[in-house]
Amino acid sequence: SIVTLLAFNLEKDGYEVTTATDGAEGYRLAISNPFDFIILDLMLPSMDGMDICKRLRQEKFDTPIMILTAKDDELEKIIGLELGADDYVTKPFSPRELVLRVRAILRRRETDRESENFIQIEDLLIDVEGHHVSVNKIEVQLTSTEFKLLVELASKRGRVQTRTSLLDRVWGYTYEGYDRTVDTHIRHLREKLGDLGDYIETLRGVGYRFRAENEK
Repeated sequence: SIVTLLAFNLEKDGYEVTTATDGAEGYRLAISNPFDFIILDLMLPSMDGMDICKRLRQEKFDTPIMILTAKDDELEKIIGLELGADDYVTKPFSPRELVLRVRAILRRRETDRESENFIQIEDLLIDVEGHHVSVNKIEVQLTSTEFKLLVELASKRGRVQTRTSLLDRVWGYTYEGYDRTVDTHIRHLREKLGDLGDYIETLRGVGYRFRAENEK
């Protein structure tokens, strides 16, 4: 019933929808088709949503992934984000809100940013149009959301970004209680950047800032 409801609302909004009610079948479809967006339920037969998300990211699929879960458990959400999910929705949910969030994620993915094509900060190189990041000429694998977050911070280096502004500009929406989403992605991004992750500073009670190159 949930699959039917989601498909109906997405198709009504103009999307072409492919569905699967089995995890293994969904995974097979995901790796064999050029989908623009994937919605994953966590509780699936044969292969759960977390496992699918992990495998897709390990295989370097950067398609946006939204997790749909009945578990109102913060740990589950954090694990999902750390595995590479771009967003999550907890049941029960508003179909209209879900569609709006899908649209927002796809819009931010397609919108050309008004920023440098390349951002070079010490050994960090960001190819904005090519969607590549490297440190010491070694490619860093980032999810679509992590990449957008890094570009947003690095292109405004030296300026403070509140969690609310990051949610709006990177995720495409603001929603009460989603500050932890930003914190989780920042932590993951720092880990992937290694020593250069120290450039991302936390301003307690305010937000984050990418330190300017002339600052220590």
